[in-house]
This record gives sequence, C-alpha cells and structure tokens, in this order.
Amino acid sequence: KEFVTGSYDKTIRIFPVSTGHSREVYHTRRMQRIFSVKFSADNKYVLSGSDDCNVRLWKARASEPLKVLLPQEKQKMDYLNKLKQRYKDQPEIRKIARHKHVPKQILKAKQLRHTIRKARKVKEAHRIAHSKPGTKKKKAERDAKIVTKGHSRTNI
Repeated sequence: KEFVTGSYDKTIRIFPVSTGHSREVYHTRRMQRIFSVKFSADNKYVLSGSDDCNVRLWKARASEPLKVLLPQEKQKMDYLNKLKQRYKDQPEIRKIARHKHVPKQILKAKQLRHTIRKARKVKEAHRIAHSKPGTKKKKAERDAKIVTKGHSRTNI
C-alpha cells in the first residue's frame, strides 16, 4: 500500500503507508508546482499535472526497467533485492537506501530551518544560563509549537 503526493515545492513523492519517509522523489528543472497526481490503473506509473499545463508520466519504481526481463535478468534482480533486504541494517547500506536527490532550493530550505532551530536552542540555553536561578525554565520543544491550549470558543 502506497500513496503519491505532489506539492508546491515542485516534487512528487511516493510514500509507503506504514512509514513516514518517502520511497521515491521525482522532480525536473522545468516542472512547476504540482496540482494533481495519480497512480495508473496497474500501479506501474504515476501521472502528474503541473502549473505549466503539462501532464508527465513517471515510473512508480524508478530503478526497475520497463522492458520484459529475460530469466537471467529476473534472477539477478531478485538476487540483488534479497541482498538489499538481508543487509538493510548495515550502516552503509542504510545510508545508500535512504539517500534521495532533492532540488537545491529544498535542500537549502532544510539547511536554513536546521540553522534557525539550532540558533533558537543556543539562545534559549544562554538565556537560562545568564538569568537568576529558577526564573527561567526550559520549555519542551513540542510545547513551544502550541499556540493556545484547550481554549474553545462558542458563540451563544
């Protein structure tokens, strides 16, 4: 079970239902914001419609060849998949399996978010260290994201 998403960051991602990380990431330089995506009837392809009025066709599994495989080729593909499955817990194999090439602007945005988050943590640590003991308490990261807690408004 998988689902496909298209977004305004000009990427198409395929997610397994059981995990939170995408299995495949598709993008091109000329592609604009994605408005619609859909699997084909046989789940071998992904159709995408973007802002530039183009419909694109993508393979659902980018590493698999489209041609009909010979028996030797099929055996080789099965053997390689079994090797990947067997050694998936090795750090080198895990790193290769997790690596996805994403557009530069998405990578830069991720790095910027990381830098901002790190700077906030350092600032909070300095603020706590240089204040009177007991006046400043460290906030949990998940509590910092909540805008309001449990206040519901009803109109009578």
